[in-house]
Amino acid sequence: MNILFYCPFKFSLKSKNIKSLGGIESLNIQLTKHLSNSKNKIYLASFCNKKFKKNNLVNIPITELKNKKFNVRFDKIISSNDPNIFNYLKNSKNFLWLHNKLPIEKAFRKKKFFSIIRNKISAIFVSNYLLKKTTNFYNFKQKLVIPNFLDPSFSDIKSSTQKKPYFIWSVQRNKGLEEVIDIWINDINPKYKKFKLFIFGINKTNLGKYNLKKLSNFNIFYKGRVNKSILINFYKKSMGMICLGYDETFCINAIESYACGMPIITFGHTALAEISNKMNSFKLLNYKDISRRIIQIATMDLKTRTKMSLYCINFSRKYQLNFIFDKWLKLLKK
Repeated sequence: MNILFYCPFKFSLKSKNIKSLGGIESLNIQLTKHLSNSKNKIYLASFCNKKFKKNNLVNIPITELKNKKFNVRFDKIISSNDPNIFNYLKNSKNFLWLHNKLPIEKAFRKKKFFSIIRNKISAIFVSNYLLKKTTNFYNFKQKLVIPNFLDPSFSDIKSSTQKKPYFIWSVQRNKGLEEVIDIWINDINPKYKKFKLFIFGINKTNLGKYNLKKLSNFNIFYKGRVNKSILINFYKKSMGMICLGYDETFCINAIESYACGMPIITFGHTALAEISNKMNSFKLLNYKDISRRIIQIATMDLKTRTKMSLYCINFSRKYQLNFIFDKWLKLLKK
């Protein structure tokens, strides 16, 4: 079976600098590599102009598809967020893998609306929240929910019980970050000098009014985008992740946190409501509640911390690639 993964971003299967890849690109690479081991012929189309072929896996430039220079008939086409490819390639089973919201006005603006209406497409949503937030006006042939999955490097991690009073922010969106930093500077740092806040993922230009050098005076350290091994080392020794839950359609960061035995601090909004509970999360009533939750986590006794850590790890296992891959395989065999 010939399967095309259409990922309209600039990257290739030979990408070595994983920290430069976003979540969707990384998910496509992991899933395509995994599917290629299942005796399927997998093609990954991106805006990278370099061709690459290894066994059952082929990296092809999008321009070749659109110019019809690539003479292969695809049995199944899976497109990440972009239905326009279905206009160029016909006679296939089409799956639109939706990671983000696609309201009608955005679909018109991005010239995606008629591509959805005119083609027979099955939609795959990464969460029930995203499914509910997507208009019923789209005439999808089928609607399914298959959650995102952990990077294999987050599988079977041995979390340390000797945690340090470190807390993590790794959400790429900056909404709420200024408020968190204000609370840290005014409430946490003056009383708890050993507590540290590490900021990952977000671009330094999105730190708003704060100067990076001055933030370190308050035990706030900006790390930016780093590779998975560095991230995991920080996660394993940290006590909690601040993941507020604004506009999250899945939030793989929270699952990564769980995989390292680390609970999250959250409002439990959007898709985070599906993956957070009283055993793996500390729910917030308002921003002022952040200080209370940080102190609560830091002062837990070893027995309670170990119990919560083990629950987080076990909870994350249902999002491991092998488990989610089975759902994809069943779908593609139909």
